[in-house]
Amino acid sequence: MADVDTSSKQADEVEQLKEEEEVEDEEELPHSEFLDIFEEGLAMIVQDPLLCDLPIQVTLEEVNSQVALEYGQAMTVRVMKADGEVMPIVVVQQATVLHLKKAIQRFMELKQQREGGIKHISWRYVWRTFHLVYGGEKMDDDTKKLKDYGIRNRDEVTFMKRLKKK
Repeated sequence: MADVDTSSKQADEVEQLKEEEEVEDEEELPHSEFLDIFEEGLAMIVQDPLLCDLPIQVTLEEVNSQVALEYGQAMTVRVMKADGEVMPIVVVQQATVLHLKKAIQRFMELKQQREGGIKHISWRYVWRTFHLVYGGEKMDDDTKKLKDYGIRNRDEVTFMKRLKKK
């Protein structure tokens, strides 16, 4: 009978120790300390040769895109603006024109967040006023795949103002 009481006490003590450890594990960090730890870890990840081209304030979406590029699941389409700026836009291999347009929008939103500047862009206006051109062909069909236009990795697409119809 004494053995049962002893093992029961030991089990209770073990259970109590586990509960104390859980409470210690659940100690909360101040938000600022948590952010510092997170940013240090992120800075270490971005030093990886695969991810070194990414900005310090990288998003998960950008990391995933870079990894997809490495595994050949995505491609970079270089979008040339009228001012000569080239936007490297990452899209999946089977992307449509609409996917490319949404990726351009996301690229510009992230750029604005990092640099400041214009707060809101009317993309409805942008796509009514500009179109994408590849090899002299207007990319007007949003459902058509980029590869159907002949676009491959690192190809250049031009962001061009539409001419007014008379």
